[in-house]
Amino acid sequence: MTSTNKQILLGLFTIDMIIILISAIFFDIKVLYNTQIGFISATLVMIASMVSYSRMVNARVEHNVITYDDTKDVIDILEDPYDLYSEEVNEEEPQDEEALREAVKEEKKRAKDSRSLYQILKDTKAALSVYRLGAYATLILGFLYLHRHELLHIPSYILALSIPPMVIVLVLIMNKENHSVD
Repeated sequence: MTSTNKQILLGLFTIDMIIILISAIFFDIKVLYNTQIGFISATLVMIASMVSYSRMVNARVEHNVITYDDTKDVIDILEDPYDLYSEEVNEEEPQDEEALREAVKEEKKRAKDSRSLYQILKDTKAALSVYRLGAYATLILGFLYLHRHELLHIPSYILALSIPPMVIVLVLIMNKENHSVD
């Protein structure tokens, strides 16, 4: 486990303990249930997403799969994403409407043929990982449990769902700033 992962888990654990204390001292048990189910399920979703994307990136690095075209400058990509203002101008224009239709059909066919079913499944591997599906199932089942037993308190549940992403982003930003200073 890397130091960043330890910092994230320590930050999440610390914030969860603070939430438990605040919920137990100032609110009733209903708010405590909502904050804990929301916080834990959101934490599981975030961690599962990070793990699945990390595994996907590591597998691509291992197999030398490059999906980014770095021949263009980042600013060019942002300013001209469809390459409308490139210096290489294709002066050949179709003479009539039929040639234009044929060119469009050709481009559509080429775009469709460029991605096979295997490539599409490979790209969606991170979205369909067992970790993420299990974490989202926990999120849904937790919400349904609270609703079914009439314990659902929407403000505390939404607040608890929003805290783990903020904690993780904050830890990653602080970690990045610490590395950039070194």
